[in-house]
Amino acid sequence: MATRVLILDDNLALAENLREILTSARLGIEATVAASAAQGLERARERPFDVAIIDLKLPDASGVDLIEPLHAVMPRCEVVLLTGNATVESAIAALRAGAAGFILKSFSPEELVATVEQALQRNALRRERELYEKRYLSLVNAADVLIVGLDATGHVVFFNPKLATLVGESEIGALGRAFIESWVDPTDARRFRLALAEARDGEPTRELEIGMIDREKAVRRVRWHLSGVRDEGLGTPDHIYGIGIDVTAKRALERRAASAEALNAMAPLALGLAHEIRNPLNAAVLELHLLGRAIDRLPDDSPKDPMRRRVEVVEGEIRRLERLLTEFLDLARPRAPQREPLDLGRVVDEVLDLEKEAAARCKVVVHRAVEEGAWVLGDVEKLKQVVLNLVVNALDAMPDGGDLSASVTPGTSTVKLSLTDSGKGIDARILAEVFDPFFTTKPAGTGLGLAIVRKIVEQLGGTVSLSTAQGEGTTVDIELPRTKPSTGSCRPAVVD
Repeated sequence: MATRVLILDDNLALAENLREILTSARLGIEATVAASAAQGLERARERPFDVAIIDLKLPDASGVDLIEPLHAVMPRCEVVLLTGNATVESAIAALRAGAAGFILKSFSPEELVATVEQALQRNALRRERELYEKRYLSLVNAADVLIVGLDATGHVVFFNPKLATLVGESEIGALGRAFIESWVDPTDARRFRLALAEARDGEPTRELEIGMIDREKAVRRVRWHLSGVRDEGLGTPDHIYGIGIDVTAKRALERRAASAEALNAMAPLALGLAHEIRNPLNAAVLELHLLGRAIDRLPDDSPKDPMRRRVEVVEGEIRRLERLLTEFLDLARPRAPQREPLDLGRVVDEVLDLEKEAAARCKVVVHRAVEEGAWVLGDVEKLKQVVLNLVVNALDAMPDGGDLSASVTPGTSTVKLSLTDSGKGIDARILAEVFDPFFTTKPAGTGLGLAIVRKIVEQLGGTVSLSTAQGEGTTVDIELPRTKPSTGSCRPAVVD
């Protein structure tokens, strides 16, 4: 394409001479002449120009005053002023307004061509720079990594879209904010601050893994690579750039693999211990039964009630040991679930009916919304165990009363079970660990309930997820593949 030049001068004879010189200079220039500022702006709106040569004094405007309107219409156009009496003041004013240079009257054709060539080179360099900047931003925005730029004080100067999405802040809104105080987990703040100081002091780049507070106020594990950049190539770095990779899922997978490996290694030991433990437990239960009968035969004036309470305490502890042993065996030696069409809503109803008295003791109001047609392919006993574990956890989260909402909703290809409590919620820092075996926040918990829930749901081809906020309760969502009901099976919807 030809290079387009606009010549703006009310001296038409001079303007035509300029056009003749430029078009014959073998630069591939197409020149257009205009005699006034208004006419020049009209030509610019019709089609943009690469260079504009403007007389400093036009009949309807000053050449300096025309630079800004021309740049508004043609941002990439280079403006060269033509004058016969340039002063230092006018030159400074023109450069501040954005002029690329001056052509002083009278001038030689070589000077004119050289000045226009310089303006074209500047234009080409600007276009090249814009192209590289566009490519750079496209690369940064498309990269599947987190990128942040910090100044020497640790405040944000750059935020890429992926990082903005992670923390729930816009790229513009993040600018100027203190990165550590805003998004780094306080337990890792000191380590990250030391790493920034090392990068700022020009030490070799380093990697570190820290916790980042995401948009849900949960903690994500991010591995950062930090490096200092000196804008002038000398002295201490002006900026520190970090490239991060979210390794939360990887760490969770590593924990699950380690847990599975440990459980597999313990399986033979667990099977042997189960027999050795259950025999004395059964004997203890039998002896307690005989002891209870012996207490009943004591004279009426004997202290029977205190002895009965002690027997009940021991029986309760034995039942807890048996439950713990059963849960541990289910994890260490899981049996393949049976697969048959069943009504998930009926399973939920039966478990809630079973726990009705426990909910009443905790002053918990149960709300049900069970739609019909919620058929899944699963194992009745295992799904009852799933729902029971979730209900027990919900009741434990509301010792002073509250609301428990249970819903079963059939979708196109899945059935969704949701259980929501109004308890205190779960600390975002431990969300990634709640499904790990033996992890618990209960004083007397085993840490196996949610681990069993996830294992059973995944065995049945489903998914389980948890959403929570401290002080706002917790919701557990389970989705299982939907199936057709068995022949002759039906049940009405239940809504309490």
